[in-house]
Amino acid sequence: MQPRTPLVLCVLLSQVLLLTSAEDLDCTPGFQQKVFHINQPAEFIEDQSILNLTFSDCKGNDKLRYEVSSPYFKVNSDGGLVALRNITAVGKTLFVHARTPHAEDMAELVIVGGKDIQGSLQVVDSDRPERSKFRLTGKGVDQEPKGIFRINENTGSVSVTRTLDREVIAVYQLFVETTDVNGKTLEGPVPLEVIVIDQNDNRPIFREGPYIGHVMEGSPTGTTVMRMTAFDADDPATDNALLRYNIRQQTPDKPSPNMFYIDPEKGDIVTVVSPALLDRETLENPKYELIIEAQDMAGLDVGLTGTATATIMIDDKNDHSPKFTKKEFQATVEEGAVGVIVNLTVEDKDDPTTGAWRAAYTIINGNPGQSFEIHTNPQTNEGMLSVVKPLDYEISAFHTLLIKVENEDPLVPDVSYGPSSTATVHITVLDVNEGPVFYPDPMMVTRQEDLSVGSVLLTVNATDPDSLQHQTIRYSVYKDPAGWLNINPINGTVDTTAVLDRESPFVDNSVYTALFLAIDSGNPPATGTGTLLITLEDVNDNAPFIYPTVAEVCDDAKNLSVVILGASDKDLHPNTDPFKFEIHKQAVPDKVWKISKINNTHALVSLLQNLNKANYNLPIMVTDSGKPPMTNITDLRVQVCSCRNSKVDCNAAGALRFSLPSVLLLSLFSLACL
Repeated sequence: MQPRTPLVLCVLLSQVLLLTSAEDLDCTPGFQQKVFHINQPAEFIEDQSILNLTFSDCKGNDKLRYEVSSPYFKVNSDGGLVALRNITAVGKTLFVHARTPHAEDMAELVIVGGKDIQGSLQVVDSDRPERSKFRLTGKGVDQEPKGIFRINENTGSVSVTRTLDREVIAVYQLFVETTDVNGKTLEGPVPLEVIVIDQNDNRPIFREGPYIGHVMEGSPTGTTVMRMTAFDADDPATDNALLRYNIRQQTPDKPSPNMFYIDPEKGDIVTVVSPALLDRETLENPKYELIIEAQDMAGLDVGLTGTATATIMIDDKNDHSPKFTKKEFQATVEEGAVGVIVNLTVEDKDDPTTGAWRAAYTIINGNPGQSFEIHTNPQTNEGMLSVVKPLDYEISAFHTLLIKVENEDPLVPDVSYGPSSTATVHITVLDVNEGPVFYPDPMMVTRQEDLSVGSVLLTVNATDPDSLQHQTIRYSVYKDPAGWLNINPINGTVDTTAVLDRESPFVDNSVYTALFLAIDSGNPPATGTGTLLITLEDVNDNAPFIYPTVAEVCDDAKNLSVVILGASDKDLHPNTDPFKFEIHKQAVPDKVWKISKINNTHALVSLLQNLNKANYNLPIMVTDSGKPPMTNITDLRVQVCSCRNSKVDCNAAGALRFSLPSVLLLSLFSLACL
């Protein structure tokens, strides 16, 4: 058997028609009658007229087109409704949609006595062998989703078992075949295509929110702000998904309830008021909220609707220059003080959150010494005028500044800065009692450290900046860590009260620091502080000393070296090394001890013969290189110990216990550090 033409299964779902009312005009576009009632016949006969529909668009019905909700019916050009084939059951309701370029409308046909249908069709095979059966397969039968369709194996009637959803599956591909009583295929399979006809069961949805648009104030009429687009899940090839847009509500409704218009087909929102009405500074609120409605069925009353909110911000442009609240400002400041002295206030009608409002201040005259600076307070937009270099009343008691203000953003071309964008600031400097000033500061002198007591170091000089007040100055010592100095309170002469010592702990790197006060006779008095730096030259006033002063040696040592001595001196070169090391021969026999120079700062003490276990005091004389030189004699205590079986016993020789190798190691370490 040859495959037959695919059959179409049409499943009709109930729809609700919203009735519309029209004004009583001479010509009202649409159907003259919108609801019809016809009795369910035994059978609708092919091409037999059922009823006549009258539609007019009041413009001649050019390009009139009809659509019927059932594929088994059509409307002829004369308005007659006919069946396309003989059919018994069509359900309870039919809808007829008429459309021209100028109008469209829908009529409802109520079938009195009609019954709801699940949807069925008849598979006919006149040549089918006797006792053969029909079998249906495919997606929706024996494939997921299973059990949606079934076939009467004897009659070939295909029926639907549950409601279909076109938005889930729009087309089912089934196959019909005939089998014998044993299930063996006799004919087929023949493809059976089931198309689910769309019903308007999905509302438009705005899926891309939030919808926020911006338009510059003063924009021309017709400026596009934003586009609103909704989605409808119904069949896009039908009016079920044909959307139309409109504005349902505008908040606020001032200065016009119709500030904006939306293109019903594209969804573009545009301005419809004049640029003068779109002035942000005169608007009650620069934010508008529009309730946008999308309606399917091309906007007919029977269409389903969905809404969303569009927020439109009227953006500011710099069409207002900042203006000072007054032409002149006054400020006072004490001489010597720094910081903010006055806040300059301005007015600007633009948006405070933008650069069209934020002010930028500039001092354009009266600030040659750069003593003043001005900055913008980011919270208040005020100009904070500050003194950054202390002012001197005695030099100038008054200052006059000319200051201009501008916006961070440039002004629009038709707006400029006027006289109100500049202001004058008059500043009065207040006289205060300033402390005397030492000159120079610090004061520096150089003296030898052995300067005699009562010697004059210098005479300090302090002057009073308050030259117009004719005040006297007295001096005093403020800080003298070692107590070496005295100052004459009247003339400022500084002399010594003790011998200066460069090696004192109060001296840092040969420099002694003292502080003095100069106090004027003002009420209250003011004080100035001066620093004296005394550089002390070294004299040879410190004798050198040796280290270590204790040593050990074994009584049977083969190496008769006793200790390496080092010498140090608190003075500076040339009053230090090279040092001269000697054994004070008046107190020690010549043929027992020996001292040998190693370098400028070290010498080796050794024995000429082994000694018995005992303690020995060896006088060592060390002399520096100063002129005149200084000499120091220090006893070196040598312990001769008993050394047996790697044990050192110095008990009989005294309490100290240092092995000879340890002493030599310590001495060599001292040499390595030089």
